Amino acid sequence: MEIVQLSDIHVGTQFREDVFDTVIEEVNALKPDAVLVTGDLTNEGLIKEYEKCKAKMSKLEVDKIIAISGNHDYRNTGYLAFKKFFPFETINELGSNVVVVTLGTARPDRDEGEVGYRQNLWLERTMKKYHDKVKILAMHHHLIGVPDSGTDRVTVIDAGDVLRTALSTNVNLVLCGHKHRPWIWNFRNFSIANAGTASSERVRGLFENTYNIVKIEKNEVRVDLKFVGGKRMPLEHIVQNYARFGEE
Repeated sequence: MEIVQLSDIHVGTQFREDVFDTVIEEVNALKPDAVLVTGDLTNEGLIKEYEKCKAKMSKLEVDKIIAISGNHDYRNTGYLAFKKFFPFETINELGSNVVVVTLGTARPDRDEGEVGYRQNLWLERTMKKYHDKVKILAMHHHLIGVPDSGTDRVTVIDAGDVLRTALSTNVNLVLCGHKHRPWIWNFRNFSIANAGTASSERVRGLFENTYNIVKIEKNEVRVDLKFVGGKRMPLEHIVQNYARFGEE
């Protein structure tokens, strides 16, 4: 099974439309089982941005699209429009052995993320139901700081509670966006993968637009980094070869 993680599309003033058209071509050629968009589909949460983003996303030839709102989508009361243009389910069972659970971390006119006490309790109860599945948790904001992304004041403010829940319920993988910097933290059987920006001008670290591809085979999970219009490689390679990538 393969799941494509797109993030931080930013339809609006930062949007690189030609780059996103290439993303659509590549994803359609890959034929993934699902596409997961971890927030910031729009830049200012405006209706015209949502309309354009919806039109672009409709070109993806995939059975399942899961879209999560980001802090930019919540601007200008964009949270009302998000529900109209991108309705989604918080629990998504993919095939017989994978479940993707989403959390809403965006709040109106705030850049930092928050899960909240009630949503965290719901997450714990939900994840405990799935004993024999690969469990993936998805949200917009990052749980742990990401290199090359500046002063970290906009993470999930209750990240400690969410991390405890994820670990205690044996979550295999957390997928985040927000920082426009691809990265992965591996902790034994638990990983946190951050996606870069698929189509925004505001790239970080590698200075190229990227997205992630999650491959699940025999309950083993691997996350690959895909450069738009370029190569695919294990995401952990940018951690292992940090100095070399920084010098290129």
